[in-house]
Parts: sequence; C-alpha cells; structure tokens
Amino acid sequence: MLSRVAEALFWIGRYVERAEDTARLLDVHFHEMLEDPTVDEEDTCAVLLSVMGIPDDTAQQHRTSFGLLELLGYDESTPSSIVGALVAARQNRRGAREALSAEIWECLNSTYKPLPARVAAARDFGPAPFFNYVRDRAATFAGYVDASMSQDASHDVLVLGRSLERVDMTA
Repeated sequence: MLSRVAEALFWIGRYVERAEDTARLLDVHFHEMLEDPTVDEEDTCAVLLSVMGIPDDTAQQHRTSFGLLELLGYDESTPSSIVGALVAARQNRRGAREALSAEIWECLNSTYKPLPARVAAARDFGPAPFFNYVRDRAATFAGYVDASMSQDASHDVLVLGRSLERVDMTA
C-alpha cells in the first residue's frame, strides 16, 4: 500500500470518529445546559473548549453555548469541528479511492452533501437533530467499513485512525 493511501485512510477514520465524538460531547453539553439552570454557562463552555484543545485566545471569543456550537459544530474551516471533520474526511477519500469500497465512497459523499441544509436547520430549530444525524452517519460509515472493506492493511490503517481518535477523545 502506498503511504499516501495509508495516510488518507488513517485521516478518514480519524475525522469521522472526531465528528461523532464531538457531536456526542456537544449533545451532552446542551442537555446539561437545558436540564440544570444553575450551571454557569461560561465556565462550562470554557471547560469544554479546554478539553477539546482550543487555544485560550480563540476560547475567549466562544464562551457561550451559541459560540461553542458555531466553533465546534458548524465551522467548516477547522477540522476540530463536526462539519470541518466531515469535510476533511470527504476530501481525504480522493487519496484513497482504490482502497475504499463504493459504499464507503457514497456514504462519505451522501453525508457531506446535505450538511449546509442540516446546519441551517440546526441554527434555526436547535442542534439535537444535527447531532443525531452525525451519529447516525458515523455509525453507517463504521458499518460499511466492517462489511465492505477487505480485512487487509487498508482496513487496519483506517481502524487505527478511528481508534487513535477515540483514545484521544476519551483521554
């Protein structure tokens, strides 16, 4: 396997896992804010931004739930956000075209295409359906990886990226 293919597979796995994990963290954050009115929003946002490794100068500008959601949810320019990670995963698929099944290719593409409409709906009506969408698409991706990829080095590299991101997010 070529190193560029291995790198693309590694990052595809990592970015999809990052999108799912970030969606789960933000979902818990928003449920906490809704369920407990005594929670200090600014402190809670600061802790989450710190956990996600956001630099202090950027974190200072996003210490509200709205700002947090814009930065970690919808910002396409940063791969730390949900949308940014999904965009980066889709871009990396081109470098691994020969190693990916048609189902995985389509899964990444069909996840990316409705993102602008999903983000607009989340901004208008709340983020919960958007988080569910991301978790559902990540689970679909994982299912296609397990069911449609050969269990060879390509599969191992993709799963390695996914597992490393999972460890990073857990730690």
